[in-house]
Amino acid sequence: MGLVALGGLGVVLTRDLIRLTMMSSFFALLLVVLFLVLQAPDVALSALVVGAVAYPLAIAVAVVLERDE
Repeated sequence: MGLVALGGLGVVLTRDLIRLTMMSSFFALLLVVLFLVLQAPDVALSALVVGAVAYPLAIAVAVVLERDE
């Protein structure tokens, strides 16, 4: 739980959008591990798909589109 708290703090304190994307993905992976430890594999799978794949991908696409303009 301590690593998840530190990961959340890292996400909040990150200013650069590229680093924010990486920190968000890392935080989501920490949450997946925590949910697996707490024996909630269905929640872990949902967190993996949304938090580690879809959300960082959406941020990365938004950053690329913003830099092109």
